Amino acid sequence: MISTTARAALAGVGVAALAVIAGCGTATPDEETGGAITVAASDDACQIARSEAKAGTLTFEVTNKGTRVTEFYLYAEGDRIMGEVENVTPGLTRRLIVEVSEAGTYETACKPGMQGKGIRGDFTITGDAKKAVDTDEKLAEATKSYQRYVNSQSVALVDKTKEFVAAVKGKKVDEAKALFPVTRVYWERIEPVAESFGDIDPKIDGREDVIEEGMAFTGFHRLEKDLWTTGLQPDSDAIADQLLSDIEDLANRAKTVELTPLQLANGAKELLDEVATGKITGEEDRYSHTDLWDFRSNVDGSQAAIASLRPVIEERAPDLLATLDEKFAAVDAVLEKHRVGDGFKLYPELTEADIKEMAEAVDALGEPISQVAEVVAGQ
Repeated sequence: MISTTARAALAGVGVAALAVIAGCGTATPDEETGGAITVAASDDACQIARSEAKAGTLTFEVTNKGTRVTEFYLYAEGDRIMGEVENVTPGLTRRLIVEVSEAGTYETACKPGMQGKGIRGDFTITGDAKKAVDTDEKLAEATKSYQRYVNSQSVALVDKTKEFVAAVKGKKVDEAKALFPVTRVYWERIEPVAESFGDIDPKIDGREDVIEEGMAFTGFHRLEKDLWTTGLQPDSDAIADQLLSDIEDLANRAKTVELTPLQLANGAKELLDEVATGKITGEEDRYSHTDLWDFRSNVDGSQAAIASLRPVIEERAPDLLATLDEKFAAVDAVLEKHRVGDGFKLYPELTEADIKEMAEAVDALGEPISQVAEVVAGQ
């Protein structure tokens, strides 16, 4: 989960360009004929041009007219995230392309300051539409491939979490510290899927900032603080047990979640946003400073989503695929400079030049990643 502090730190490390180039659109909305739906987000309002649309592929054009960085979400029942755009800086317009095939009442939300439940409103989907996976064999195979990846990572996440929790409860601090970044590898690779379940992500990955939003500080980062800063606390065992329970809950939900091809495309971009605003700034793992493990895992997850979509991109936009391969290789090369054994340097060991180089590599990858959703949507 990206904290407000981490996102605000973007300007200080030169990665704001990612937010500018990722997902900007030039389409002219045509509200009467069902074109792009404009969203005017401000510090105290979320004005949606229309609150009803036909089922199918929807495009929201979100313009931040406020003074704070914002986000825009489309939620299904139970705060299940259908799609989101993050890091919409003041004056910026970003696009969200999302597939909604079933009629019903959904919710839109703008989140000024990127925190809390946001400014919400009902959004009605009428009629029904055929799912992209039912009409395109390559898109269907892409989602199946990615689902297999998610399931394999979920199994590994449960297994490693059990080891981590056992070390915490056994007061084996050094062992728990060693397992912390390794366990999070599997979490960070599939984080967009976890975030689609709005209730579970904050419990597992919420940083101390969640207290400001009226939530309990639990999960990975609470135990990280216990291990590296305060020492194990009287309730650390209970926090560890709850983490395992939440991870097992996530793994069970992930087995049955029906992903759309656009969720794969958007997820690949979201993981790059996670890198740009949480890992490069050193805010994610603020007590252990194991941010580069998370960085590597977010990139792994983004690559996995693109790999699943590869046949589609190759068919529709081969030049884009070549660019993606090139930019992913560049990010990989930069990360490998900071590898130490099976892990990575701690964040304080990085120089300003190191951080700048990583930020530039991520920025360069962010632009082509932002084009994948349009390719998948056939736009």
